Amino acid sequence: MNSLPRAQESLFFQNAAGKVFHHPSGYVRLAWGPDRTALDVIKAFYEQVLALLLTSGARKILSDHGQRAPLPAAAQSWLTETWIPRAMSQARTRHCAIVEGADPLHRLSTQSVVSAAPNGFVFQRFSTVEDAESWLRSVVL
Repeated sequence: MNSLPRAQESLFFQNAAGKVFHHPSGYVRLAWGPDRTALDVIKAFYEQVLALLLTSGARKILSDHGQRAPLPAAAQSWLTETWIPRAMSQARTRHCAIVEGADPLHRLSTQSVVSAAPNGFVFQRFSTVEDAESWLRSVVL
């Protein structure tokens, strides 16, 4: 399957948590780094994701977890109780493709977020970026 090369993406933001890109197909891609990061760094990362969703008009997310460390419980709670509801109401974001991380503990923390997310926010989990991109392209808004 041929997807637009990631070389066409635009880097929007970067910090210790990872990098945030705008993809020309109309989604925001989160490329997570491998290091454990503090809650304030994770919050800053997600605030930039929301800013990009708002300024670009993109309404879908691809979160490439790769080697990402498990999110701390406080970050999981903040995501499900604060950030996701804001992304839904402010940016009308409802779809997130997750490329699974390698760490089994990471997958458990991801499942905690998926399970506790507000109704109406759709997650799909994939083993490859290509499969995640294909699903995002198939989502009609």
